[in-house]
Amino acid sequence: MILKQIVEPKPAHYAYPIGCEETRSAIITDPLRDIDRYIGVAEQHGLRIEAAADTHIHADYLSGTRQFADREGTMVYASDEGDEDWKCEWLRDSAHRCKLLKHGDRIEVGRIVLEVIHTPGHTPEHISFL
Repeated sequence: MILKQIVEPKPAHYAYPIGCEETRSAIITDPLRDIDRYIGVAEQHGLRIEAAADTHIHADYLSGTRQFADREGTMVYASDEGDEDWKCEWLRDSAHRCKLLKHGDRIEVGRIVLEVIHTPGHTPEHISFL
């Protein structure tokens, strides 16, 4: 498994590309809108980002999952926890490839399996990946 932490000091943001060394496929969690930086890191490690996931709803100016979906056709994962006020609105009735996640769901990226854990606190729909 290849795991990197990409830090953006302002606004104190962390994104994580996670890649399978066998299949060379990867997922990026919580990307910012400048997705070229993540694509570059993936390419340095011989990976291709096939999925993007948000751990919680970010302000529109932060999340890059939509840019990955629009430009790269990337599969998008987002939380389906929380009430109606805490849903990823741009994915509603979307033509993008996406899956809304609940506690206990699993994401497979190559031979890597991420288990979804509902971890409300930062936001009511917040999820973590194990």
